[in-house]
Formats: sequence, structure tokens, C-alpha cells
Amino acid sequence: MIGRLNHVAIAVPDLAAAAAQYRGTLGATVRDPQDEPDHGVTVVFIELPNTKIELLHPLGPDSPIRSFLDKNPSGGIHHICYEVEDILAARDRLKADGARVLGTGEPKIGAHGKPVLFLHPKDFNGCLVELEQV
Repeated sequence: MIGRLNHVAIAVPDLAAAAAQYRGTLGATVRDPQDEPDHGVTVVFIELPNTKIELLHPLGPDSPIRSFLDKNPSGGIHHICYEVEDILAARDRLKADGARVLGTGEPKIGAHGKPVLFLHPKDFNGCLVELEQV
């Protein structure tokens, strides 16, 4: 059902500093910051030959990333995103197998302009999983 790894998301307390570290120290291609108000985050994508890193920073006081950073002030891995061909079929299969879909269960449009869903970390070995339709 799942396809390739789309990205690994890292919550960061200082988006500009983290982007500069990837650009300067690691020599990566770093995209411009992008606000995602529906998800309460500002994102910066780091382009790698085989996948992407998504740097996440809170957008506003109610951001879910704010509470993550309160618990992890230095930041850390927030979620892993896998590609799926049909997000609704994937959701239905996962729910039938007992996995919990976060939110309303209806896909939202993610940072790549494609439908996404999140799966409860307690159902996936403590890892928040994002599915993105490609």
C-alpha cells in the first residue's frame, strides 16, 4: 500500500538557523519558507537526491508544533511521510485494520498541494505517520 518515503519532518525552534545549517554546513538545496495556515506551521523543504527533509516551525500560538517544541525545546523528528496512490482507499484499509486516523479522517491539502492524512503514533510504534497521495 505505501510507496516511497516522501519526507522526514523535523520540528525546529529556529527555522532560519536550521535552514542555514542545512544550506551552509551540509551543502543541501534549501527551498524558501512556506506558511501552511491550515496545518499551523511554516515549512522549509530540504531537497535530497532520494527524498526530502521538511523543517517545521510553529505558525501562531495554537500550532501543534508549539506543543511539540514545548516538550522538545531543541526540536526533533516529528513525523515520517509515505506516498500512497489512493489516499481514501489507504485510509479505509487502515481503519478496517484498526489504525486511527487523526482529525476528521478527511484528507487536507498538504504543503505539496496534495491530499494528506495523519495516523496516530500509538498505532505505529510511537511514530506519527503522514500519508500523501501522489
